[in-house]
Amino acid sequence: MKIACWSGPRNLSTAMMYSFANRADFDVMDEPFYAAFLRETGLPHPMADQIIAAHESNWDRAAAACEADGAPHVYQKHMCQHILEGTPMGWAEDCRHVFLIRHPARVLASYHAKHEDVTLEDIGVEQQINLFEEFGGVVIDSADIRDNPEGMLRALCAALDLDFDPAMLSWPAGGVEADGVWAQHWYNAVHASTGFAGAEGPLPDLSGPLAELCEDALPAYAILRTQRLKAG
Repeated sequence: MKIACWSGPRNLSTAMMYSFANRADFDVMDEPFYAAFLRETGLPHPMADQIIAAHESNWDRAAAACEADGAPHVYQKHMCQHILEGTPMGWAEDCRHVFLIRHPARVLASYHAKHEDVTLEDIGVEQQINLFEEFGGVVIDSADIRDNPEGMLRALCAALDLDFDPAMLSWPAGGVEADGVWAQHWYNAVHASTGFAGAEGPLPDLSGPLAELCEDALPAYAILRTQRLKAG
């Protein structure tokens, strides 16, 4: 089985990758299109030159890597915003698709703390709903996972016709071999973790442009949230 998990940034996506990486029956991939995305767009992301130098920046070769088999399953962590018009997508036809969502206010507050300039495209919510409309799949809200990790992971595994493995509930601190080189900028908190963090507090209070971006992102998030998986 190949699982393509589609997320935006700052959305529990790395913790989910670590959860699957801690299973003996899964290999994982960390944002296989990031280098190609940066090479084509020229966006000034943190560590952009290092990312392009260290990872596959050719779209077709990155897509071919997504088609490769793992032992015996592969979990692919994808950022929705990395998929541009013309990105090869034939590899995705054989995947089981998971859409990891998070309230835009939380995404924007967290992203802005790491990368000051932020646009609607940066957080991927509109790309995410387009991908959901194209492929369908399972929608899971990061808030639900943090509230009830075992219940939600059991529900996710059942929806994917996959046996639940208790190893998914924790992982060693310090990251995994599959981490992209960008981990040193983005993954500080999750590298210090050994499991899913607890429930989040109130939504952050946004103002100005961030509040406007949140209003723009909410409709797509709300649509996906109506489809979200619930624990049994």
